[in-house]
Amino acid sequence: MNTPATLPSQGPRPTHEQMMRHLRRSNEVAQRAVAMGHHPFGAVLVAPDHETVLLEQCNIDTVNHAESTLARVAATNYTPEFLWQCTLYTAVEPCCMCAGTSYWANIGRVVFGMTEAQLLSETGSHAENPTMSVSSRHVFDHCQKPVDLIGPVYEIVQETVAMQRAFWVSR
Repeated sequence: MNTPATLPSQGPRPTHEQMMRHLRRSNEVAQRAVAMGHHPFGAVLVAPDHETVLLEQCNIDTVNHAESTLARVAATNYTPEFLWQCTLYTAVEPCCMCAGTSYWANIGRVVFGMTEAQLLSETGSHAENPTMSVSSRHVFDHCQKPVDLIGPVYEIVQETVAMQRAFWVSR
């Protein structure tokens, strides 16, 4: 793997329209997770062109979150150099496990909608969703490679909150 000094550029950031489209797609993937009996989280990996969707992943269980599972699959299918220029989208901020997994997979950019703190305020101290008070920003700020973290993206928050509320109130 490249050292931080020799990493390729992550390239230009996606446009706001591209970010919104892919964040909405991650919510659609989260709805698919619910339809399959899982918690409402989804992740989407997008190529450096900011258009091509490479992978989508539903949440599976408490140790196979959408983002971490997607990152592991991506790492087995793409080179680290390519992944450094890709973007992982998720409407809910990655937990520390998912942030760490995307870092180790060498995904160079992460975009999220609502924060982990907002998720906690929506789910409360729910036994099925024991959130951690460790932001992805904290995780990425302590990495040797400079992951480009974009979020929260406020325009997607209300859609995501509505989906999360609808799910967790029924649990």
